[in-house]
Amino acid sequence: MTVLRGMRSGTRLATPQRDDGTAERTEPYGDIKQRVQRRLLAELSPSVETNNIPEVRRALEQIFNETIAEEQIPLTRTERANLFEDIVASILGFGPLEPLLQDDSITEILVNGYDQVFIERSGILEETDLRFRDSAEVLRIIDRIVSPIGRRVDESSPMVDARLPDGSRVNVIIPPLSLVGPCISIRKFPKTALTMDDMVRLDTLSQDAATFLKACVEARLNIVISGGTSTGKTTFLNILSGYIPGHERIITIEDAAELQLHQRHVVRLESRPANIEGKGQVPIRQLVINALRMRPDRIVVGEVRGAEALDMLQAMNTGHDGSMTTAHANTTRDALRRVETMVLMAGMDLPLRAVREQISSAFDMVLQLERLTDGTRKVTTISEVQGMEGDTVVMQDIFRFAQTGVREGKVEGFFTATGVRPRFSEKIEAAGIILPANTYLPTGKGAKH
Repeated sequence: MTVLRGMRSGTRLATPQRDDGTAERTEPYGDIKQRVQRRLLAELSPSVETNNIPEVRRALEQIFNETIAEEQIPLTRTERANLFEDIVASILGFGPLEPLLQDDSITEILVNGYDQVFIERSGILEETDLRFRDSAEVLRIIDRIVSPIGRRVDESSPMVDARLPDGSRVNVIIPPLSLVGPCISIRKFPKTALTMDDMVRLDTLSQDAATFLKACVEARLNIVISGGTSTGKTTFLNILSGYIPGHERIITIEDAAELQLHQRHVVRLESRPANIEGKGQVPIRQLVINALRMRPDRIVVGEVRGAEALDMLQAMNTGHDGSMTTAHANTTRDALRRVETMVLMAGMDLPLRAVREQISSAFDMVLQLERLTDGTRKVTTISEVQGMEGDTVVMQDIFRFAQTGVREGKVEGFFTATGVRPRFSEKIEAAGIILPANTYLPTGKGAKH
């Protein structure tokens, strides 16, 4: 296979000089990279398979070395290696974002236009010194992210949700909606999936609560995971889904596929936005309705945010016990209010009491995740949905996190049961699951969190 086209002689790059006559390295580095990269793209043979990374890398390295030698570009060995890796990242990866994506300590990457990039480490945001050349480079990276999954972003459709090959969630918004230029928000997925043991080790919840939640999933309780943005709802949903027995048929429904279930019998569905003509949209609600015809044992919805909440309730109330979903809310009670509002958005003109009866009958439990002031994430409340009293849905906390104070910027507190035995404990026992006798006993204030 011919990897290179016929090489063309290039114009020697002049190295800018400072006033004192010494060569300027800092400023021309970006210009050199841009000029070399253009030539590499021009000389790379179209016969090279772009998905064959080793072959493309070898071809790029050959062209790169010839270009540097021919144009006599003065670079140290370190500069030469860094320049080549930058170019490879721009052509094969996600350009300047590549090092951030490879850094496992970074959980979120936030691009605010071409000249401002923030990252999140351990729940704390910090600005980086990374910069793009211009907005056009950011748009090229965006196109490389959304194109492989059949999505698009342009002036007629300036917002899009997407995902990276590793499952990381991506949101993009560009001008004219964004006044600071193209913006990218990436929520990274860990390379190794977190487990419940990791959650206990990280003090996200107590061992007693973890054992209790495992029993709830195995006993086929319907669970809602609520929390604010970036509190770990999807991660926790992924962990709880791992407790579903392998012989059950699971249907997952998401806007952008993020869940990574390892059971054998999993069918993954993903919503689809409208095409450039405004046609072909398939919303989550339609997928939930279709999933009911696919003989599911359990339905796992990545997040309810609209009229699909009504169909989710119908599924939970018609024999699909053990289903799970997430919702944005500040408290467990607010989560039910939000679901109530979303059901009313379905336009069915249902009486409010009927909606609340559906909710109280469908949901067994709501757990609340919060990101505290020190950046740590915790399961702050696990509440049972007990039923209706009059026109009110009655809830009772089973576990909670009690904050006792803040010391040197770190939140202190402890996890405790409330002493209330949930009504659905009989359902857990009927499934043959026996929890320790002290599961629901309160923990003393001095207990370690």
